Amino acid sequence: MSEERPAIEFELVTLFPEIFDGILGATLLGKAIAAGLVAAHRTNPRDFAPGRHRQVDDTPYGGGPGMIMRVEPIAAALEALEAARGPSHRILLTPAGRPFDQARARQLAALPRLTLVCGRYEGVDERVGAHLCHEQLSVGDFVLAGGELAAAIVVEAVARLVPGVLGCGLSADDESFSAGRLEYPQWTRPPTWNGHAVPEILSSGDHAEVARWRRREALRRTAERRPDLLERHPLTSEELRLLDTDPNRHT
Repeated sequence: MSEERPAIEFELVTLFPEIFDGILGATLLGKAIAAGLVAAHRTNPRDFAPGRHRQVDDTPYGGGPGMIMRVEPIAAALEALEAARGPSHRILLTPAGRPFDQARARQLAALPRLTLVCGRYEGVDERVGAHLCHEQLSVGDFVLAGGELAAAIVVEAVARLVPGVLGCGLSADDESFSAGRLEYPQWTRPPTWNGHAVPEILSSGDHAEVARWRRREALRRTAERRPDLLERHPLTSEELRLLDTDPNRHT
């Protein structure tokens, strides 16, 4: 009888596989891997580089600073991992990619296998993204030393959406960006700390009113901190009415 496959497999193509040791072994992700819900494999392009020195980079055509990762070792690494474990949706992590967001995380969570190619040095040969990968993603408008931390973000954001990974099945549905809105604020004990009290409504026991208050706070927080989200996901008529009942809106 064949062993049951995990719900999702991540293939990490990286020159520094050791970076992922702690990330893949700790917290909910580590538990999901131990339980067989998620699998993660690491492949080093240097193992496929030619020559005695296994050189994976070279100077850029046209001149310029830094070194560029060569296409051949990455192509060979991708071919080897797919020969070993099957085809996969290939993603290059790069600042030039489309923004990675919660909506894309949900789409990727529905796929059985994802390959994340981590760049290093000054950049990656353009042919990697154009001809070896299905898409290119960016985790933000900033530059990292390499794609490993970006890949880790994608792994965690996607893996936590796999059924069974989170302790509570509702947790992934009721959080920031799940509907183009930030999550409502949260408190726990003690009820008062340094003169700062938890809002009384949360202790009222009126679950319907608490839900209404939380939704209104989520909308207010989104409008204040991330108005760009409201540009992409305009307020509905119901949400506008809800904000109109906010006692703090006009004070």
